[in-house]
Amino acid sequence: MRVLGLIFTVVMTLITGPLYAQETATLVADSVQIAGDDTLVAQGSVEIFHKGNRLKANKITYIRAEDRLIIEGPLVLTDDAGTLIIADQADLSADLTEGVLRSARLVLNQQLQLTAAEIMRVGGRYSSLGRSVVSSCKVCASNPTPLWEIRARRIVHDEFERQIYFDHAQLRVLGVPVFYIPHLRLPDPTLDRATGFLAPSIRTTSDLGFGVEIPYFIRIGDNRDLTVTPFLSTASGRTLQLRYREARSNGRFEFEGAVSRDELVEDETRFYLDGFGAFEVQRGFKLSFAIQVVSDDDYLLDYDISEEDRLDSRIELSRTRRNEHISARLISFKSLRSDEVNSNLPSFVGDVTWQRRFSPALIGGEGGFQLQAHSHFRSSNTSSDSDGDGISDGRDTSRLSVDADWRRNWILPGGVLAAVLAEVDGDVYSIEEDDAEQGTFSRAHGAVAVEFRWPWTRSGASGVGHVIEPVAQFVWAPRSAGSIPNEDSVLVEFDEGNLFSLSRFSGADGVELGPRANLGLMYRRVDPMGWSLGLALGQVIRVDDFGQFSSSTGLQGSESDWLAAIQLTTGNGIDLTNRLVFDDSLSITKAEFRVNLEQEKYNVASSFIMMKADASESRDDDVSELTFDGSYRFGSNWQGSFAARYDFETDRAARAGLNLAYSTECLKLNMSLSRRFTSTSSLNASTSFGLSVDLLGFGGKGSTGKARSCNG
Repeated sequence: MRVLGLIFTVVMTLITGPLYAQETATLVADSVQIAGDDTLVAQGSVEIFHKGNRLKANKITYIRAEDRLIIEGPLVLTDDAGTLIIADQADLSADLTEGVLRSARLVLNQQLQLTAAEIMRVGGRYSSLGRSVVSSCKVCASNPTPLWEIRARRIVHDEFERQIYFDHAQLRVLGVPVFYIPHLRLPDPTLDRATGFLAPSIRTTSDLGFGVEIPYFIRIGDNRDLTVTPFLSTASGRTLQLRYREARSNGRFEFEGAVSRDELVEDETRFYLDGFGAFEVQRGFKLSFAIQVVSDDDYLLDYDISEEDRLDSRIELSRTRRNEHISARLISFKSLRSDEVNSNLPSFVGDVTWQRRFSPALIGGEGGFQLQAHSHFRSSNTSSDSDGDGISDGRDTSRLSVDADWRRNWILPGGVLAAVLAEVDGDVYSIEEDDAEQGTFSRAHGAVAVEFRWPWTRSGASGVGHVIEPVAQFVWAPRSAGSIPNEDSVLVEFDEGNLFSLSRFSGADGVELGPRANLGLMYRRVDPMGWSLGLALGQVIRVDDFGQFSSSTGLQGSESDWLAAIQLTTGNGIDLTNRLVFDDSLSITKAEFRVNLEQEKYNVASSFIMMKADASESRDDDVSELTFDGSYRFGSNWQGSFAARYDFETDRAARAGLNLAYSTECLKLNMSLSRRFTSTSSLNASTSFGLSVDLLGFGGKGSTGKARSCNG
């Protein structure tokens, strides 16, 4: 019978000598016997605790003369780092740091298992295994063969450096040898960042041929690293990719880029650089930057890096507080579009903005004030319009603007919500290198409006709430505001977000003229079961048409087109948004439809957009396009996803992609196939294939999927 509470605290000086003076070990067992002068035998559920190590066994014999523990298992040895050793027998030193364990298994971070007939413990730091097998895959009677395993003649685990060394390693997949390497070093599961090779990947494109990426990670310090990735392809493609990351106490930054030589552009070195960073500086300010550089217009698409066709490099200093925002920025743009000339575009932009919100003591309500200085420059020195876009090729513009706005609300009898709005703008422009408009121009503009909202509410017995709200906003604004070239307000949107705005122009150059009425009807239904419905219908009516808006905006004429919008959110993962702009004959000017469905096993996101051609918005053809993204989980380990974009005007797909991923407790496999159907004079349609495999359990790569089941 087990002796409950029988605990022996053995003073190490007595049983292991003066080396361990002042250190103690605790032993718990069903029975403890002392044989002779120097032998201690503990039997029955034996446990020893010493310096963070814990040993559990059936029987332990301590021989003092040899400072040795003879252990009969099954035994389990764990340390404070979470390393676990399971064995049948062991012959260890008294402090558990030296010796041999037989028929043993070493488990690291409760995931990676190293199995061998014999494990030698050396110096409390190294575990040396003879012919051994390593895997993080679950193995049981119904699945006796792991998905992958590494067999080696000898394996050494360095607990201090947290590295695993293999001699004559052989990788097997489902028991079949697929790869051999004489010497291999991998980080153990507890080490997130270590210098060494990362998992290679295969990438094949119709332009570059078959290629292999072999990334090498260099740990420079605790807060910085460098990844070097050679990419070699059969089409004589040679690429070196680099990524540098660094974290600091006040922020972080990252740069990545590549240098290539290939047959697509012969005898030229191609490259790109992409970088960003953000830092906290003094007085609550944030400093951020972004850099985008590329050698030629097609490089990013050729190597499937991104689909960006306009690059944006900038540096910005900003601070945002409760009632104040300050920003200063410099921006450089570069277009990769074949129909745009960079020297004729405003490629260099700089502005400084100060905004503040306040509550006027005399008139109440809420007011705002903005002061902004802005400049943009073109590198061209031509003061005429050679490309026919209506803007001088070399026009440079500087602007100083002062804006103030104010709003105050009242509640009138009958529950009518009334408001008065006002806005005043003042601008000074300096325009150079433009034969048509050059010099200094000034403009003052303002608008005043009254707004009435009459919400009708109703609540049902089930808790469902209904709100119907007619809205009428009457705006007075001057009929003229001076002739200022419009560059930053060319694109105009008409939606429920700006239906009741004093101006629907997006920038400072355009101001909306003349008296008008903004009319709308809103409906909202909220269900306590978790779904809601919102509807909006509106129109703008003007006293006079000043011809400020093109036909594709829906705002043209003395009576604008109708705006209709619906938003639906259900409690079971469906979100739907639909916006339409149509005239009195129900002819659609602009349409947008978005739907998102999220369920446990699948999700779908799709959008459709339709816009008419408009030369003033640099859109020469009608747009009618459908995009689709979806994914589906097949069982517990497989997941597939699909993405596509279809152009109805050209009646063909623009891009399509398929991805298939398999993940378990020990393996992550990803396969991708994509096709770009569009082509230009310098760029061909292309197909890309990618394959990557990660063996989980090394270097902090933990389980990402459900373990394979064991049946029977």
